[in-house]
Amino acid sequence: MQTHSSSVVAVKATTALEELLDRDYRNVEEYERTLERNAGALRRANPSHASLHKAMREIVDDVLGSAETIEGAKSRTREEIDRIVERIETGKHRAAARAATTFEDGETFLTHDFSSTVLEAIEVAAAEGCHLTGYTTEARPRYLGRKTARRLAEMDRVDTHLLVDSAVGHVLERCDRVVVGMTCIVGDTLYNRVGTFPLAAAANVVGVPVVVVGSESKIIESDFVFENEEREPAEVIREPVEDVVIENPAYDATPMDLVSEVITDQDHYQDGL
Repeated sequence: MQTHSSSVVAVKATTALEELLDRDYRNVEEYERTLERNAGALRRANPSHASLHKAMREIVDDVLGSAETIEGAKSRTREEIDRIVERIETGKHRAAARAATTFEDGETFLTHDFSSTVLEAIEVAAAEGCHLTGYTTEARPRYLGRKTARRLAEMDRVDTHLLVDSAVGHVLERCDRVVVGMTCIVGDTLYNRVGTFPLAAAANVVGVPVVVVGSESKIIESDFVFENEEREPAEVIREPVEDVVIENPAYDATPMDLVSEVITDQDHYQDGL
């Protein structure tokens, strides 16, 4: 959960429930209680992952009360596991493919942090003939944006620029749009890697559209409360400073009215959701 995307975590958690299918149960009620208890434990393991929450909820809701026999309930569980894993794994690629069609030849974009879905969209657009100029932030404190820059530099037809997070205001006027991924969207709030909110706010002041790309599985409207993650202080400063509290949140919250478009594997929303 510290090193992989929320989509990967959701897939691993979903497939982990297959272990329940190899156990013996006295009756359907016992199996359903066991499924509900384990899915709940997995869901609570990372309260910031909406796709994990959504996957666990769907399996429990679809299986409970669906069969009169243990084997029937197990069969339904296996079907749901396969369906959800397929949806999550293909969702990212479909979202990237849809986003790729929105890039135009000669476009200049700015991205933040590291989003495999955004990178795939850029790669597809460039492979289909678009010449692009890409600005990417370092995404401090973990510097995942440097990884993004390396990936962009490997792509033909992409002129890559790397800058510190605080320099986005300096380059925004050169950009046609901002393109970022998402950790999740809950109601009217986008949660993404810290630094997204000030970037989106600055883009709105300058008049540059903000486009969010990601799987529909990361959008959730109810029954979920996002909990931020506080990362190690050593990522900000290695040597402790006396009388200084080190703040290192992993994510920030961006109001959806700062977002111009949301592109997913299923829909394309204009002016947020």
